[in-house]
Amino acid sequence: MALKGFKRWIFAGVVLFLALILSAAFFWRYDILSNALDPKVPFLTYHPPPAPDYGKRESWALLPRHPEAVPPADRPVDVFFVHPTTFDGGRDWNGGIDQPKAARFLSRVVLPNYAGPFDRVGRIFAPRYRQASLYTYLTLRDDAREARRFAYGDVLQAFRAYRVRYGPDRPFIVVGVEQGGSLAARLLSEEIAAKPELKRRLVAAYLIETPVPADEYMPTAPLPACDRRARAGCVAAWISAPEGDFQRVQEVIGRSLIWDRSDQLVNLEGRAPLCFNPLLGGTSLERAPARLNLGAANATGLDWGARPPFLQRQVSARCENGILRTSKPKSSSLRDNGSWADRRKVDAFNLFYADLEADALERAKVAVSAGGQ
Repeated sequence: MALKGFKRWIFAGVVLFLALILSAAFFWRYDILSNALDPKVPFLTYHPPPAPDYGKRESWALLPRHPEAVPPADRPVDVFFVHPTTFDGGRDWNGGIDQPKAARFLSRVVLPNYAGPFDRVGRIFAPRYRQASLYTYLTLRDDAREARRFAYGDVLQAFRAYRVRYGPDRPFIVVGVEQGGSLAARLLSEEIAAKPELKRRLVAAYLIETPVPADEYMPTAPLPACDRRARAGCVAAWISAPEGDFQRVQEVIGRSLIWDRSDQLVNLEGRAPLCFNPLLGGTSLERAPARLNLGAANATGLDWGARPPFLQRQVSARCENGILRTSKPKSSSLRDNGSWADRRKVDAFNLFYADLEADALERAKVAVSAGGQ
């Protein structure tokens, strides 16, 4: 009997120990998973993947079938699209353009949902670039900032290649999402706003899920905010959070990095982010009711060029303290899912798909009517 009792105690102890291990693993799961993505080498000693050659089609995620031909009349502008983070990390601070898993996420999720709204607006040029890994957005280490600065070099070269080879005289729209939006913000400041011939041809810039300081886009700025509909040559930027999700707001403010005048990534430090409301087509602080939502879409998995079915009146939206607060979507297809890493990337749907399409079409019409601004 004593031996049986001892065995029971051993068994209970083992069960308790395993339960403690599992509980600890669950509690620290995000730290464990994040640590698995850490390259664990200093960026200064890191050897990045080979540079893309933007003279080759394989260096572009999207490129018109005949980019050097005369553009069709129904595509009076071009769209330069900089994609968000699709590469998780691991051994590399920056992902090569041939990463299979990242390429699948790009083609299956990102392009249909975020480049798709601009397909009817103009010819789309979307470069592949050596993006900073997802891990660089989970830490504020200097190595991570260096990786994000490194990625900008590819985007700059891609934009210059596009302008020289495919669109030297064309009006254009810049679209950047998340990491791509941050890089596009620097491109706007350094390359476009500083050159009158480029600034004149900018139809608009959409910096989606991208924090940029509102005080840099005042009405007197070289590139002002898109404060109203049908205005060209302006910047529409926002970063969103669901209503009532205060943790998301804290993460957005706490981890948001912006480019300063010396090209360093620094914290917002109390500066309010620019907030453009896609339902209102401007920066008004009023709440836009769901009836103004022209159409959300879950285009994940659709072939490029396929038009997704629109789900109308899905969300309301309001700019509050620089954050676009959205109501809970009515459709379950517009809610987060996927792996831990996937849920830390951009959503696999677009709440403002039809709204962005209509907004960009209107601004392009205004710009073209004005003669490329």
